[in-house]
Formats: sequence, structure tokens, C-alpha cells
Amino acid sequence: MANIVITGSTKGIGFGLARAFLDNGHNVIISGRSEETVSSALDRLHAPTAQCRGLACDTAELSQVEALWEFAEATFGTVDIWINNAGLARTGWSIQDIPQQEIAAMVGTNLLGTINGCRVAAAGMRKQDEGKIFNMLGGGSDGEYFPGMGVYGTTKRGLDYFTDALSRELKDTGILVGKIRPGMVITEAVIREARQNPDRFASSRRFMNNLVDQVETVSAYLAEKILDCNKSGEKIRWLSGGKIAARMLVGLVRKREDQFARHGL
Repeated sequence: MANIVITGSTKGIGFGLARAFLDNGHNVIISGRSEETVSSALDRLHAPTAQCRGLACDTAELSQVEALWEFAEATFGTVDIWINNAGLARTGWSIQDIPQQEIAAMVGTNLLGTINGCRVAAAGMRKQDEGKIFNMLGGGSDGEYFPGMGVYGTTKRGLDYFTDALSRELKDTGILVGKIRPGMVITEAVIREARQNPDRFASSRRFMNNLVDQVETVSAYLAEKILDCNKSGEKIRWLSGGKIAARMLVGLVRKREDQFARHGL
């Protein structure tokens, strides 16, 4: 049984990971920006208090991340796995058109928040002499370009480098550092952007439908791989290049069931 902390886990893939770990008997600390979102997520998880607790945490604030570690340590004694999942995707703008506040929000959460999480978790795990830290990557982390994702992709590309650097710096410790690449998952953010820009969504719907997956499907796979991972620097990837190619080929001859319909899109 592992003790696991997941930042940004009141919704989306983070919430899905929390549910997957809990369903398999592990202990989980969830977090989100506000007490209201944390409380709501705990209610939806329906897990015993002894197995799942939550704390509000803005990962861009170092003191709040430190408080999250202390809370987890006080609750479960040790932290075996720390997952930096908190992230923001504000897409659809060119680099010149994106509002400044959206740039600051993504850089603050995606980069600074993850760096804070890694530093705090690494310090705590050094005292334990072991532990696993995983960073959530995303579109752009491999250097690929997606229209409207210039700033978001830049933050994720930076995280890829940072995670490699941290893995090397901790190679002589008992701390494993890994990457998670979840692929295209239908989260609340995807649904929100589809509704905000229905024309753009309609034009890309058929293509996206071949590649997207549901949160629960991806989360169950990732949770299993995270628990099994025993090599630092490893990237856990759901949507591999081979899987993408296979889906696109199949999509030419057989229409995939609409993945968006269940979300009212």
C-alpha cells in the first residue's frame, strides 16, 4: 500500500488518478486551489477519511506546497509517491494575442508550481531515503508544435528538460523521478474550450475523436504504470506514436464511437 500526494487533483486527470489509486487500496492526499473544490472532490470520491484526505494548495506558493507535504506526512507518516499534476491550459491564442494574465497563470502553475513541488518532495524524500516524483507533461513537451498552444507548449517543453535535470541530480539517492504523458484526455478544460469556441471544435472534432480518451480509461493505465515504475527518467506514455498511427489508419475505414457525446458536446 502506497501513500500518494497528487497536486491539482480535484478534477480532470488528477482526480481520475486519485480514484484509480483509491480503488486499488492505496492512500491518497488530494489538493486544489480552494477548500471548496477540495471538499467537493472528497465528497465525490466517497473514500474513508483514513484513506483519503485533502488540503487546499496553490502550488505557485512555496509555503503552501511545504504545508501540503507536512499535512501528508502528518496524515500517513511517509510519502511514497508525489505527482505534480497541477497545471493550466489556456489555448487558442497566438503568442502575440494571448492575454498577459494567461501567460503569467500558465508559467506560474505549470513551471513554478512543478518546480516547487519537486523541491519540496525531494527534500522530504531525502530524509526518508526513498520515494517517487512524477511530473505531468503535455502537448509540446516533445518539441512538437500545435496551433494556439505556443505558451502552454513552452511550459511543458521546459518541464521535460527540468525533469531530466532533476533525475540526474538525484541519481545517487533513493529518489526516482519520472514523467507522465497522458495524451489527449477529455477533461473539464477541453469541454470548456469546446463550448467557448464551437466553430473551432466542430472543425477538429472528427480528427480529435480518433485520438481522445476518457479520464477513467487513461487514469487506470497511468496509475498502474506509476506504481510499477522502477527506473528514474522513465516516461509513462498513454498515447504512443504507434497507437496514434494505428488509430488514424483505422479511422480511415471505420468511424470510432463519438467520445464527446457523453459530455453534451
